[in-house]
Amino acid sequence: MKFMLMMNAPRGTGDWGINKWTPEDFQNHIAFMHRFNAELRDAGELVSAEGLAMPGEAKVVRAANDGTPITDGVFPESKEFLAGYWIVQVDTADRAYALAAKVSAAPGHGGAPLNMPVEVRQVMQGPPSQDT
Repeated sequence: MKFMLMMNAPRGTGDWGINKWTPEDFQNHIAFMHRFNAELRDAGELVSAEGLAMPGEAKVVRAANDGTPITDGVFPESKEFLAGYWIVQVDTADRAYALAAKVSAAPGHGGAPLNMPVEVRQVMQGPPSQDT
C-alpha cells in the first residue's frame, strides 16, 4: 500500500519561526530529516520525498475560458501550508501512521519536537493493466 505523508506548516510564512532558530537547531532539524529518509530507504519503504519552497512562492492556477492560465495566491488566510511530503510503500496504514508520528516530532528550536501536523492519505492505484 502506498501512502502520502504530507507535512504541514502552520499559518503565516510556513517557516515555524525558523528564522529565529540557531544554525545548530537548523542543522539538527535537517540532519533528522536526512536520517528519517535514510531509515525509510534502508527499510525499502521510501518511494519519494521532497521539501517544498516557502508558501510565499505558491500560486493556484486555473484555466480561463480561453485556456490561458489565471493565477491566484498567496493565501495568508490559509490555516496551514504543505511544506513537504513523502510517498511511502508500507504493508499497513498503521505503519504509515507510525512514520507520520515520527516525522511529526522532528526537532525545532532548542531541539524541542515540532509536533507538526502530518496528513496521511493512501495513494490510490487503478485496476491492473489489461494490456493484450
